[in-house]
Amino acid sequence: MTLRMALFVALALAACTPKVEVQAPKEPIHLIVDVNVKHELYVKLDKDAEKLINENEDIF
Repeated sequence: MTLRMALFVALALAACTPKVEVQAPKEPIHLIVDVNVKHELYVKLDKDAEKLINENEDIF
């Protein structure tokens, strides 16, 4: 009788074992991305370069 109970419990536990299945989607995944990029550029000149540019404005 104990063997039957052990077998029954083992089968009952095996029936309750969770099953995880990973499957790829059949249709492709479409991503719509709306990106707004704002660039700010800062140019810093050292004092000598700034002085040179101010003295020779006609070169630009």
